[in-house]
Amino acid sequence: MPITAPDQFPATGALLGLDPGTKTLGVASADALRMLSSPVETIPRGKKLAPVLDRLFHLYDDRGAVGIVMGLPLNMDGTEGPRAQSVRALAWHILQRRDIPILFQDERLSTAEAEQAMIAADLPRKRRAERIDASAAAVILNDALQRLANS
Repeated sequence: MPITAPDQFPATGALLGLDPGTKTLGVASADALRMLSSPVETIPRGKKLAPVLDRLFHLYDDRGAVGIVMGLPLNMDGTEGPRAQSVRALAWHILQRRDIPILFQDERLSTAEAEQAMIAADLPRKRRAERIDASAAAVILNDALQRLANS
């Protein structure tokens, strides 16, 4: 299944949310009822993509996911830049390994929102740094869940 629009994305089932970065891949999950998104882990990205995809698919299978929501880093004016192209390339690599539905979600300000939530929860700076990417993935996934519920 290719990159999908919200109306073509599976209506039920668990989902994974991704916050792709140059050094890490933040992962979050939503349960089958899609009531709650939670940070799962941050996968370090090295020179090779295969170990990252292996871990991602392990999480996908372990949670019985039916699709992936990927954060798409748009510029503030809504255009796509080099970072968005990098995310689209990652999606292409995922689809080369497994035919699963992928939905892009605007991720503008998701990291800032995740950071503010962790500050409000009084997490120390070191813990915030360790969890920021997975927490941003949860924000992205939550935004997508709201978008899917409204479509």
